[in-house]
Amino acid sequence: MNYTQYIEINPEKRFGKPIVIGTRISVYDVLSWLAEGLSFDDIILDFPELNEDQIKACLSYAADKEHKVRVIS
Repeated sequence: MNYTQYIEINPEKRFGKPIVIGTRISVYDVLSWLAEGLSFDDIILDFPELNEDQIKACLSYAADKEHKVRVIS
């Protein structure tokens, strides 16, 4: 998935944290909700401005960032 279609970093919104385009919902918010056990349907019910593709984009963004982390020994 090309998360850049759904995620933006704008220094004027949420202090430059990555957010879902067209919202003020951060990637961190979405990941936290998933970690707490909320399903995609639960999140969409609570935040109808989100859709499944946007939630998947948050996961893809996190996976990409994790992939780029290097361990220095």
